[in-house]
Amino acid sequence: MQLRIRLTCRKFEIWALWLFSLVIGLYILNFTLALIILNKDVKTTRGMLYPRESETREVRSLDGIWNFVCSDEANPTQGIRDNWFSNDLSKSRPIIPMPVPASYNDITTEQALRDHVGTVWYDRKFFVPRSWAKDQRVWLRFGSVHYEAFVWINGESAVKHEMGHLPFETEVTHLLKYGAENRITVMCDNALIQTTVPQGKISEVANDGGVAIIQSYTFDFFNYAGIHRSVHLYTTPKTFIEEVEIQTKLTDNNSVGYVDYSVVVNGTAANEADNSLYVRLQLYNREGELVANSTSDSKLSGSLKVQNANPWWPYLMHSDPGYLYELEIKLHAANEQLLDVYRLSVGLRSLSWTNTTFLINGKPIYFRGFGRHEDADVRGKGLDNALMVRDFNLIKWIGANAYRTSHYPYSEESMQFADQHGIMIIDECPSVDTENYNQALLGKHKSSIEQLIHRDRNHPSVVMWSIANEPRTGQLNADTYFQFVANYTRSLDSSRPVTAAIATPWTDDKAGKYLDIISFNRYNAWYSNTGRVDMVTQRVIDEATAWHKKYGKPVLMAEYGADTLEGLHLQPSYVWSEEFQTELFSKHFKAFDALRRKKWFIGEFVWNFADFKTPQSYTRVGGNKKGIFTRARQPKAAAHLLRQRYFALGREVDQCNLPEDLFTYIVDMSMGGNIKNDSSDL
Repeated sequence: MQLRIRLTCRKFEIWALWLFSLVIGLYILNFTLALIILNKDVKTTRGMLYPRESETREVRSLDGIWNFVCSDEANPTQGIRDNWFSNDLSKSRPIIPMPVPASYNDITTEQALRDHVGTVWYDRKFFVPRSWAKDQRVWLRFGSVHYEAFVWINGESAVKHEMGHLPFETEVTHLLKYGAENRITVMCDNALIQTTVPQGKISEVANDGGVAIIQSYTFDFFNYAGIHRSVHLYTTPKTFIEEVEIQTKLTDNNSVGYVDYSVVVNGTAANEADNSLYVRLQLYNREGELVANSTSDSKLSGSLKVQNANPWWPYLMHSDPGYLYELEIKLHAANEQLLDVYRLSVGLRSLSWTNTTFLINGKPIYFRGFGRHEDADVRGKGLDNALMVRDFNLIKWIGANAYRTSHYPYSEESMQFADQHGIMIIDECPSVDTENYNQALLGKHKSSIEQLIHRDRNHPSVVMWSIANEPRTGQLNADTYFQFVANYTRSLDSSRPVTAAIATPWTDDKAGKYLDIISFNRYNAWYSNTGRVDMVTQRVIDEATAWHKKYGKPVLMAEYGADTLEGLHLQPSYVWSEEFQTELFSKHFKAFDALRRKKWFIGEFVWNFADFKTPQSYTRVGGNKKGIFTRARQPKAAAHLLRQRYFALGREVDQCNLPEDLFTYIVDMSMGGNIKNDSSDL
């Protein structure tokens, strides 16, 4: 009996050991599979030209006051199940008015809406003229909806799009009622999870009333949501210009410019007789004079040559920065019939880079600028033309020549403004604090980059692609992940360098070897050694030098700064005071000047241009206060110091003129008989 029991126990032990080994084996297998990331193809974007009127196109805005309904957080799909899109939203729930474009979070006085997690609904009605039904196509285009959008026209599904800050469109010719009233309905979902770009987490937390749905994320800006940019209806002919891609270069000491172009056509005629279509291109200068023309080959591609070219130069590098030509593209059928006309601005410039230098039109560039946010009181991240113009006035007032679109693509209107004013852009996709690398995340990350490059590839102001901000590049599979992302970016556009703003210590980083430019973020005397401005200069010099020594590439500092409460003055300087921000900047300036002498250090970017909203936190008083301007776009003390530095750099590097009000009059030194007065006093 005892022997039988011992044998039974032994069998149980063997079975338990086998089961334990199986579980461990499956865990290891799953863990290993999670680390294996394959470089799969992603769906590419078609069309998406910015809506412009022409002889063959009409554009109508749907901006204005829409109807708005907020779903229950605990039941975010109720509207789908109950078919809210099949009728006016007012028939399903009480509605409130909501401006478009705007974030919905700060429009009302309700905390529940500000902090809402999940879906919200918009609708409005509009008329379509009878004339639009004749021999043309109608398209619906959104500048951006954050984060995911589902759109219906007259109760019929029209389009679905995932990815905030980027445009999407669809043809709605077959969904519209012509000469009659139509209804558009939009469901917007702001939920962020580990496979969205950017990432987040959703959890259920007990509260006084039961359970609250909590959206958490590690990035330090508020997750504003809604229809953030303009909504347009526009028409095209049945056969139309769908895409235009241009590349420019300069030769002969920048006196001769070339515009290489490629046009994609869509429509009935294109499908039936590709070889019978061609495009004629005419390039006009600022005075409206024709300077070049071309007729395409059968592949709808070719080149324009511009004599006596006016190059596109960054702000303060030339007396006439941001020079733009107008490119007119006319699509013709074989019988000379004009099918479509589209126009866009073109800047003639060449980009190049080495392991020490970044050049525009053959001239080395020293970047001086900001990280920024699309953020403002009340409208959140909604497009605001008045604010945009104010921001560009401040950028030029302070003498900056560049900024990074931290940490997502900015509006197309702001990109056009940057073209016009000669402001260089480091164009960043919405990947921020990227971690927990996996196959699904890689696909969406690559898709965000593809959509960004497709949208912005023709902008002369875009001089660099940023593929992430502060990704966790020390994690185990960051190496493979960023190899795929960087190489994919180059496959889409090899004419611009690839960077990422890295906060991981250089000793742990695995991504820099795949970049062309090393950008690093570091907050000496703020997040580390708080208040110790005597621990800034040498640390910045040492870290920048270490990055260059490790990778042998140009280096720039993409973020540095300190939170500053406007109006707080403390002497001696103390954290949060305007004196501290000014002193901290000065210590960085000293480091930058030492690094500039090494020739491979190519730029300095303050964090941030203006104060901005963040999630609620005891470390944030009304948001992030690292701006040199307040959220209302008024300067703090450090803005005047930064202005003096940026213009002084412009004078040294680019021989620009100094503004008359750059320095405040103090004293006439020549009036003192025994006072030394020479150039060293300046």
